[in-house]
Amino acid sequence: MSNLGRVEDLPKDYYDGLVSRNTLPLWPALRAMLPHGIPARRTQPVMWRYQDVRPDLIKAGELAPIEKAERRVLVLCNPGLGLQNMQATASIYIGLQLILPGETAPNHKHTPSAVRFVIEGSGGFTVVGGERLPMEKGDLILTPPGLWHEHGHEGQGPVIWMDALDLPLIYGIDASYSTESKGSQELVKQEGDCNQRFRQGGVIPYSSLDQKKSAYPLLRFPWKEVRASLHALAEVTPKNQLVQLAYVNPETGQECLATLGFSAIYLRPGEQVSLPRRSASAVLHVVQGQGQATVDDAEHSFGDADTLAIPTHARSTLRNTSTREPVYLFMVDDAPLHRKLGIYEVFE
Repeated sequence: MSNLGRVEDLPKDYYDGLVSRNTLPLWPALRAMLPHGIPARRTQPVMWRYQDVRPDLIKAGELAPIEKAERRVLVLCNPGLGLQNMQATASIYIGLQLILPGETAPNHKHTPSAVRFVIEGSGGFTVVGGERLPMEKGDLILTPPGLWHEHGHEGQGPVIWMDALDLPLIYGIDASYSTESKGSQELVKQEGDCNQRFRQGGVIPYSSLDQKKSAYPLLRFPWKEVRASLHALAEVTPKNQLVQLAYVNPETGQECLATLGFSAIYLRPGEQVSLPRRSASAVLHVVQGQGQATVDDAEHSFGDADTLAIPTHARSTLRNTSTREPVYLFMVDDAPLHRKLGIYEVFE
């Protein structure tokens, strides 16, 4: 390998002159920008334990009235990326949001893509583009870029969900902003309307064949149906092989959002599986169960509602430590972004 030279090897007056003209030499930094074999990853395999974060989130409900907070969120920050940057991985933002009975998180829209994955509570709802979407544990709700959305709570006790956004990406290209609304949305669709139209995978309303395809025909993916599909897939999947379902646009079969992908994973009692080593980064959220995750050389035990960051190119193994109960996991990744950029890879 050739020696590319260092800044210290250059005459000081030459280097200072480059800096004064807002330029820099590439060759001393080339290998840092283009390392051989594997990216220079700053993302660390961090585990955020729900039992540690939840008390602080509940306390936030006392300290930050919704009228002042607008969105009452604790952000899961990866120390390798700098806590102040509020990133779980280099392209994925993760936050835990709390809404209390009777509260409304006001109507707005923004350029980043977002989803909500419900962790606990009942009686919450989200309105997206005029469609009222109930929020039950394990449900996935899309809030695509540019669509008005607001949250409310008509039940008892706290409702908590996980937010996942491509905020680091959109902020990084100077494109992140929101627009506030002066009032609530007028409901234009009945609750559950789209879920009735796209009730079962593989079949869609016949009229959809002749209509212009919607970018977001399905905004809510109920967990009870995803869970049942996981069980059905497990029945025809050999032991110790990955049981994983992708959330997709039911009209196109493509990813739900342009930059982020979502999937559900099922581990049978006592089962151990390896995730494919990929170019994409990911965040795993434990819907239910107990187990262990190994990411490269880092080992973590996990339980209900814990969240784990997985860096790009990582080798990852998941193990269900229970001999009686299954493990259910929800995954967010940036594979759709990698595919569109032409850099997506799966390694042996």
